[in-house]
Amino acid sequence: MKKDKNIKTYTPAELKARRAASRTDLRKVDATTDAELERLVAANEDERGLIPDWTRAKLVLPQAKQSVHLRLEKEVISFFKSQGKGHISRMQAVLKAYVEAHREQGKS
Repeated sequence: MKKDKNIKTYTPAELKARRAASRTDLRKVDATTDAELERLVAANEDERGLIPDWTRAKLVLPQAKQSVHLRLEKEVISFFKSQGKGHISRMQAVLKAYVEAHREQGKS
């Protein structure tokens, strides 16, 4: 099986070092009871009084993407690749923004 380049592996020592570097107090998080969590949410001014209305919730599944073979100029590919990982996603975002901008022009 081919190793996915996006999957990182860590030794137990590396994981311990990463946890030590974290500013999250995991012991405090683990020790927080549901009742305490409810109290903290109620005390938070931004959260106070918010009651979620799940009656209008809808399941929205992402649309399947269509695979295409696309020939692009080397300069275009080099530009997006020079910005690092995710060059295909950035190209998709640019194309989508173009489509949305032109849809808005058509509504005027």
